[in-house]
Amino acid sequence: MRGLLISQNCISQTHLVIGSTALSLTRVSKSLECGANVILIAPKTSEATQTLAVWETEIQAKEASYPNFTWIQREFQDDDLTILGRDEVDNVVDTVFVAVHSTSVLGTHISALCKRLRIPVNVADSPTLSTFTLLSTHTDGPLQIGVTTSGKGCRLASRIRREIVSSLPRDIAQACNKVGELKRTIEEDDAQDLDHQSATLDALYHEVGQNDDDAVQNHKFNQLVLEEENDLEKSRDLKKKQRLRWLSQVVEYYPFAQLAAISIDDLSSQYRQGNSFTAIEGVPNKKGSIALVGSGPGAPGLLTTSALAAITTADLVLADKLVPAGVLDLIPRHVETFIARKFPGNAEAAQEELLNMGIAALKEGKSVVRLKQGDPYLFGRGAEEYLFFSKHGYRPTVIPGITSALSGPLLAAISPTHREVADQVLICTGTGRKGAAPTIPEFVESRTTIFLMALHRLADVTIWLRDAGWRMDVPCAIIERASCPDQRVIRTTLEHVAEAFETAGSRPPGILVIGKSCAVIEQIPEGQTWMIDEGCTLF
Repeated sequence: MRGLLISQNCISQTHLVIGSTALSLTRVSKSLECGANVILIAPKTSEATQTLAVWETEIQAKEASYPNFTWIQREFQDDDLTILGRDEVDNVVDTVFVAVHSTSVLGTHISALCKRLRIPVNVADSPTLSTFTLLSTHTDGPLQIGVTTSGKGCRLASRIRREIVSSLPRDIAQACNKVGELKRTIEEDDAQDLDHQSATLDALYHEVGQNDDDAVQNHKFNQLVLEEENDLEKSRDLKKKQRLRWLSQVVEYYPFAQLAAISIDDLSSQYRQGNSFTAIEGVPNKKGSIALVGSGPGAPGLLTTSALAAITTADLVLADKLVPAGVLDLIPRHVETFIARKFPGNAEAAQEELLNMGIAALKEGKSVVRLKQGDPYLFGRGAEEYLFFSKHGYRPTVIPGITSALSGPLLAAISPTHREVADQVLICTGTGRKGAAPTIPEFVESRTTIFLMALHRLADVTIWLRDAGWRMDVPCAIIERASCPDQRVIRTTLEHVAEAFETAGSRPPGILVIGKSCAVIEQIPEGQTWMIDEGCTLF
């Protein structure tokens, strides 16, 4: 059975450490680091506690060092559990660590006492006597990572922890701090503007638990925000709410290095009101070069060699926010990289900003890459950008990318065409310009239909399909983050797809595949309305 992993606020709690072993030193140190009041109970007789006495003398010699540490130099007594704690909890201690040898009966005795009093207790080397275990941990600023093997092998947990830490981005702690600062600034500004009206704040941050570390992206993460809702006359409250939504988008999509450097100005809606690049009039002299580059579905291994050459030799890369970190990491550090701020409700303004940045760089003679997720010409506005840059005197080079519309099904064990099942494939969008409803195609029994940009309004799409005469029992699949290690596939039918997606939560970007081909290789077990497959091991 797996335990519940939690991060506990130990400030001002009373931690009781019992035993005269070297482990006592470790338990005392860890609890002091967490801000607990630590009481060590151990007689001043053994070599280990003599070492502890030296250590205690040294730390007390420092200026006000650890005034929350007490050493009671005697054997443990049963009433220590109920008289050494805080007044506000009737003097019962908060946590007990028993650091004695496993052959001692003291651990068994103290464990029984603690369980009777409902005091969390950890007995060294005795999982059955403990109500909690300690994890192999790594701390970097506000970031804490813990690993447990559920008692199967502490040495293995330490090795796994080292492997995880070695793969962490260099700027991870700064990114955590920066996101926290931005979130706090936004909330403080909002509280002042709203005169601390709790009802209004509740409406503003209505998703319960979304600020907790265990929060998952719910199905509303990429919920449609119409462009017309973004005019300059909209209420101040909506602007604030939108800014928090943008922060959640930045956290999901930006590389850690850029998260560490982001500022509150980057999230302010004011940049759309005149602080962004101004429109550049006229056709400049031909300087610089522009390439529209497809980055594929997500895995760096699916980036074409031409695309790799383009991003590694560019002066400026203007990337979609959906381009994953694995691909962005291939861009050399000396290459300036800007990620589109296409947050919900801001697509048109962000697109204009990106295009004007490209023109400004081209006028300076720079080599510019417009890096797009998937393929530039498959619902990627590639042709629009081709015409825009051509109009200004710069004819782009277009480098195709592997589209998720076709690679996603393959990686999800779905063959879009299959003899006697599917003889045609249709690729559609779920969102028209400025959020308009798309044209719904007719239902064809032998067709596999693939929707891009549909998951943020999935419930609407399913209703539109039903009203257009589509069979609701037709198999379908949601494929998210195709080709990435955290790829997820939700297999179900059109009737249940909205419910399945709402239950599982959102993991953007994703596509919707509908047709009998979805059930050729993988089938949903009898009695289930949907099934979920996690992970992609190809890359």
